[in-house]
Amino acid sequence: MTWSKSTPLHFSVLFFTGISIALSSCTSSEQSKVEASQALESIIPKPSSVKATGNFFSLNKNSTIYIESASDELARIGKYLGDRLAPATGFEFPVSTSAMNPVDGSIYLSTSGDLSLGDEGYELIISEDNIKLSAHRPAGLFRGIQTIRQLLPAKIEMTSKQEGPWKIATAMIRDISRYAHRGAMLDVARHFFSVNDVKRFIDLISYYKMNVIHLGLTNDQGWRIEIKSWPNLATHGGSTQVGGGKGGFYTQDQYTDIVKYAQSRYIMLIPEIDMPGHSNAALASYGDLNGGTIVPEEGRVKIAPSTQKELNGKSKPTELYTGIEVGFSTLRVEKKVTFKFINDVIHELAAITPGPYIHIGGDESHATRKEDYITFVKKFHDIVKANGKKMIGWEEIAQGEINSDDVTQFWTKPAYGEMALAKGSKLIMSPSKKTYMDMQYDSTTHLGLHWAGYIEVDSAYIWDPENYVSGGSQENILGVEAPLWTETISTMDDIEYMIFPRLPGYAEIGWSSESGRNWEEYKVRLANQAPRWKAMNIDYYKSKLVPWKE
Repeated sequence: MTWSKSTPLHFSVLFFTGISIALSSCTSSEQSKVEASQALESIIPKPSSVKATGNFFSLNKNSTIYIESASDELARIGKYLGDRLAPATGFEFPVSTSAMNPVDGSIYLSTSGDLSLGDEGYELIISEDNIKLSAHRPAGLFRGIQTIRQLLPAKIEMTSKQEGPWKIATAMIRDISRYAHRGAMLDVARHFFSVNDVKRFIDLISYYKMNVIHLGLTNDQGWRIEIKSWPNLATHGGSTQVGGGKGGFYTQDQYTDIVKYAQSRYIMLIPEIDMPGHSNAALASYGDLNGGTIVPEEGRVKIAPSTQKELNGKSKPTELYTGIEVGFSTLRVEKKVTFKFINDVIHELAAITPGPYIHIGGDESHATRKEDYITFVKKFHDIVKANGKKMIGWEEIAQGEINSDDVTQFWTKPAYGEMALAKGSKLIMSPSKKTYMDMQYDSTTHLGLHWAGYIEVDSAYIWDPENYVSGGSQENILGVEAPLWTETISTMDDIEYMIFPRLPGYAEIGWSSESGRNWEEYKVRLANQAPRWKAMNIDYYKSKLVPWKE
């Protein structure tokens, strides 16, 4: 066609508009294929094996989620998947039980996977026609679903309808976890966080196949769990937080709700009651527990006389504490009421905690005499065991009479880790210089502390759990856990900023083989997560070490 001044303007506009739409459509289609291939290469944690087959699968309005049997648990997993995919696609994703092969565009969930997959492994076969996800246990299906989510375009995480296409690169994926324990710890004692905040934290860690949330429920600054036999613990001990703001606590019903939510994501909740130190919130709630205190004064630790007089036959409660000093409080081993208190607390907590563990803290108990501390550890072990649970404690418990029934959480001193292994205890690896997510990224970070050092995203990734304690191995290391202490953290945005982008790296260290990991390759996969975090409304630190994809 020859153009001239006599060509009608509206025709020219329509012609070029048509060409633009056609080019845009072509570009969009090609772009979707590029993104699908890139997603296959960007999965975190890195799968055990991935074999691309060079084609593409697409979700469509008729896509159905099939489960192999009329199982309530599989139906719940299928609904979970449908609920993740429906908002952005606008498709319904009904869940159906069928012995037949699924129709084109559908997803088939099966627990007929072989024994070698273990409790959390899965196999994912993506063809042009359908997706078949199989596992040996339902937890494996849930982990595989997180991979499906990462294989779809990032906009799948949006909560409003988006334009397709919804392509996934065809492939065969087999994936098995390295460690049984892959967790994150959230301190809700120094600053209190709502039930909804804790649930969002659970969702964020589950996205990267973590399977443990360790909830720090008590500390000097607050007691966050209702204990019906000792009600002042929550109502008084939980009334404040760091900085003096309003605190809060979870009723036992709310705690149970959190536990069930975690279970729906195949995440075990481990509650921590920190003893015998970090106990000021309890001492402030009940004077009977007190008997001479160590109080922080003007930034220093000052020891008050141990011969403190008792008032009317009872020790005077301490003041509520809103600072961030540590090591000044202790329970009293010589008081009979101490062990009634401990047993009552553990008994009520064990009754509403389905998991096998109760964490008793045990760290930084500087105000406790060593001989008393050793007695406490033995008593903790016996009380936890009597209530049908196993004891976890921070590394200092290795000084006491622990054994193979107990788990020791390493955080700073290799000697304690070695001592724990010698006594038959397994280790959870949480080296503070690598995994403490409250540590600042660098000197300009506006949140966090740096007593353990600055932890940039590369440093958070470049370490191996078996290299920190002499004798540490796959057999005696239970797993990896990244703690977030909250002295400076008070909002959900603060939480997200401090855990992202480090959290996915901890998840990969816990899940993926060490031999397949290297920083230069990982940082590219991490960079490709950025659009997903934007779609999920995650506030994250944009490290200059990562070539972020916008």
